[in-house]
Amino acid sequence: MTKHDVHIYTDGSSRGNPGPGGYGIVMEWVGKPYKKEFSEGFKKTTNNRMELLAVIEALKKLKKSNTLVKVFSDSKYVVDAVEKGWVFGWEKKNFKDKKNPDLWIEFLKQYRKQKVNFQWIKGHNNHPQNERCDFLAVEASKKPNLPIDKGFENSST
Repeated sequence: MTKHDVHIYTDGSSRGNPGPGGYGIVMEWVGKPYKKEFSEGFKKTTNNRMELLAVIEALKKLKKSNTLVKVFSDSKYVVDAVEKGWVFGWEKKNFKDKKNPDLWIEFLKQYRKQKVNFQWIKGHNNHPQNERCDFLAVEASKKPNLPIDKGFENSST
């Protein structure tokens, strides 16, 4: 392992689908006692958008390129799209007839700056970091005066 290994735990949530939603992130630097948490909520969005946005926002927080990153997510939507290579086929077809193209385009931009592997974890299964991300995501979705998820609002009009 290199000295810059980072574990990222993410979760997305929406109360109603669509409905108020949020994401939670826990980032841990392997071998260091350094840990950060992030979350944000939106007025109206979907669970899948929040799952994917959590990964994007976490990758954006990395200051160095080519960091070896392991993302732990309970989202089959996100993990399978990347690990099974679907997103690269979608990209070749300009995301025609795919949901969330704005986020997938941004994801690929961030993904290509780092060395990222994904690991699916079962949600709501007492995994401490996943439970924490879920808590952060749900709490973020309950805040007052939430911003608009412009990508969602623009795609559904």
